[in-house]
Amino acid sequence: MIVIAHNIRSLHNVGSIFRACDVFGVEKLYLTGITGTPPRKEIAKVALGSEHRVAWERAQDVLDLVAQLRLRGCTILALENGPQTTRIDQFCPIGQNAIILGNEVSGIEAPLLAQCDVTLEIPMIGRKQSLNVSVATGIALFALTRRPS
Repeated sequence: MIVIAHNIRSLHNVGSIFRACDVFGVEKLYLTGITGTPPRKEIAKVALGSEHRVAWERAQDVLDLVAQLRLRGCTILALENGPQTTRIDQFCPIGQNAIILGNEVSGIEAPLLAQCDVTLEIPMIGRKQSLNVSVATGIALFALTRRPS
């Protein structure tokens, strides 16, 4: 599993994403757009050392990165709310996957979303229809890395 954290504003969210990537054995974390990178005390405070254990890279152009990952055989997933989504609990990942996480307020912009093979959403039954990006990352990685029994 590869994670692309795109335009994540909060350094605390970035730290939490590092930690979730560590917990779920993510192969690589790409930080793109305005997403902050280590070393930063705000990231370290939440990552608790995961920023040293998770392989990560700063990628300048997210669309180029997506094209490169697709050439490597990755299925490009988006974690986003909205129409024409697949419930993450009904998606069966096959092969190599890269999941894109978007901005805390505006999500994944349309040109990038258009480059994704599948848009996944976490089903929500409450009144609020969104989660903090780092919480959503943990739920998504759990769902995508679990092994069928």
